[in-house]
Amino acid sequence: MSLRIGTSGWYYDEWVGPFYDRKKGMFTAYTKVFDTAEVNSTFYAYPRPQTVEGWERNSPDGFTFALKLPKVITHDKWLDLGEGVEGDTGRFLNLLLPLYRTGKLGPILIQLRPKFNYEEHVGNLESYLEVLPSEYEWAVEFRHKSWMRPETYEILRKHNAAYTIVDESLLPPSIHVTADFAYVRWHGHGSRIWYDYDYSASELDSWVLRVNETTRRAKKVYGYFNNHYSANAVKNAVELLEMLDAATAEQSSSLRKIVEHRAQKGRPRGVQPLEAFKVDDADVSVADHLMRFTDAPRLSRGEKIDDSELTITLSSEDRIQAEIRSYVVDIDLERRTLRHDCDDWRKGVDRKRLCKHLAKLFLELPPGQAKQILGDMWENRESWRFEAI
Repeated sequence: MSLRIGTSGWYYDEWVGPFYDRKKGMFTAYTKVFDTAEVNSTFYAYPRPQTVEGWERNSPDGFTFALKLPKVITHDKWLDLGEGVEGDTGRFLNLLLPLYRTGKLGPILIQLRPKFNYEEHVGNLESYLEVLPSEYEWAVEFRHKSWMRPETYEILRKHNAAYTIVDESLLPPSIHVTADFAYVRWHGHGSRIWYDYDYSASELDSWVLRVNETTRRAKKVYGYFNNHYSANAVKNAVELLEMLDAATAEQSSSLRKIVEHRAQKGRPRGVQPLEAFKVDDADVSVADHLMRFTDAPRLSRGEKIDDSELTITLSSEDRIQAEIRSYVVDIDLERRTLRHDCDDWRKGVDRKRLCKHLAKLFLELPPGQAKQILGDMWENRESWRFEAI
């Protein structure tokens, strides 16, 4: 049995201080503590070949990546083979070959829409699982209670696909091992944003029994904490590993550093994350995405800018240019560069904070386009350059 526990993502500004010593080299620092990570950016868009090559090149031997299946397959096309999702999946797997060839590719997470229910969509899931290549590890995360039934677990066992064990507000944390590996995700129970949450010792202790049960039933267990605020994901991951008597010296040292930092500084306020798991709507809004880069007053002021004051002069796959009031915006998607010229933008450019003019622009773009850009901007913040004209 092998147990790998890490976090969902590794690039968070608020982790500098409690976990990282500096902003540069976050991934390298992360790999010195954990041997696995879950990649969320692949949900928003196919990764660039050079990005995957970089993950492989910059990670140590034995490191494992778990990656989310692109939402074009799960959310836009609902796993419908008639929509070409088999080809979409092949394209994704081809991009992951550098990880697969070196043994660094772990499970691929098929996270479904909250509205993807058993009664209407079980055929889509079964047909999709039928065409998946068996040499890869596949995990399915359900977000509708209709899937909590024996028929679901039998479908997953037939295809050696793991039921994703979750700790969240939508589904109970039931243990179902349906493959030769298991997959666990801890989202948290925050009142407004689920993963603004710090698990208590008693809550984690209740998971010791669940994890031990899972390890008895599966050859490998992967687990990821998604409660990234204030490095809670790192803290809770190591705390659980210590309770399981599985923490390394580096992990325990990181936990002490976080605890000491909090004692000295208090709990810092993090940036606003997406409310990614809504019960009533599978898709988060553009405004939700924007709140990662700005604050409510700026977003509100942006919404109040009259449509007549914004002119989008160019909108293509690689570039967006616009004029808003007396200012200009230039977004180069290929080079991941955003340029603007208002005073408020200049004040926040080092912190990668969006002003009201940028908020207005993204609110006026087609929602799918805006969310894809903002999602990529969030997941690849180290690559994106914000510049003042």
